[in-house]
Amino acid sequence: MEWFREHAWETWLGLAILLGVAEMFSLDLILAMLAAGALVGMVTGALGLPVALQVLAAAAASVAALAVVRPTMVKRFHGGPELSLGHGKLVGRQGIVTEHISGLAPGRIKLAGELWTAEPYDDTTSIPAGETVEVLEIRGATALVHPVARLES
Repeated sequence: MEWFREHAWETWLGLAILLGVAEMFSLDLILAMLAAGALVGMVTGALGLPVALQVLAAAAASVAALAVVRPTMVKRFHGGPELSLGHGKLVGRQGIVTEHISGLAPGRIKLAGELWTAEPYDDTTSIPAGETVEVLEIRGATALVHPVARLES
């Protein structure tokens, strides 16, 4: 036990390195926060403070890092751009009506370089060919659309 008191900062450094290496295998950022606490313990050990104070400082730094730093890092690492695949990426895009669309008879639109069957989102709406529409929903292979308002000059 006397050896640990004489070599406190080296012991804390060894613990920090061990926790850092273990973090590389777990990748959950908990062991990294504990390693940061061990580094605080190393600093207090290098200053020659009592072992009880070193342990308290290391524990306090670890808990603070787990409570404050880790949530922000996890959010940053696990967050990213929203990925939309398939038909979902077409919702919100605009297309051109190629065949008249009404609530009674579906028409066609050119959307993202493809021809799609389209129906009006509101069954009472009639959309002539050549109008610009916005896709509000995709049901199966049919796009539900609404005309885009135009500014008259």
